[in-house]
Amino acid sequence: MTGHENATRDPASDPLDRLGFLLVRHGAVAKSRVQHAFGVCGLAPRQGTTLMLLGRSGNMSQQSLAGELGVDPSIMVGILNDLESCHLVERRRDPADRRRHIVAITEAGGDTLTQVEKALHEVESELFADLAPEEISTLRGLLARVRTDSPVDPPCDEV
Repeated sequence: MTGHENATRDPASDPLDRLGFLLVRHGAVAKSRVQHAFGVCGLAPRQGTTLMLLGRSGNMSQQSLAGELGVDPSIMVGILNDLESCHLVERRRDPADRRRHIVAITEAGGDTLTQVEKALHEVESELFADLAPEEISTLRGLLARVRTDSPVDPPCDEV
């Protein structure tokens, strides 16, 4: 098949060109590289994502963190126990509701988050090296519109 024929054929006619398959293939590569970036920083993906969430908001309730990560509260406790034992986060009771825990990123957690952000920037720079900034912006917008929040989907298992 020549380049011209390849350019004019319907991509949906080749099962390997189906969008779902392409997302899975590229997603697997991206997931592996992101996991490696977290690992270089000494974190599991959920731990790194927790620091990123706290870095964005300053602090959050333990329940809100579990909801954002899509994990059971008991899993969230384990994630926070590990982060707290490394002095990257701290939990304290909410003065307005003593039943709630507020989680805050520590100074050491902020330093680790800076390392995570640098490592993720390097991953993204490599992944999207052939895309112009406008194309990256368009891709981000399109991906935001892909319906992946079906109630039948299992919670996020890694990130």
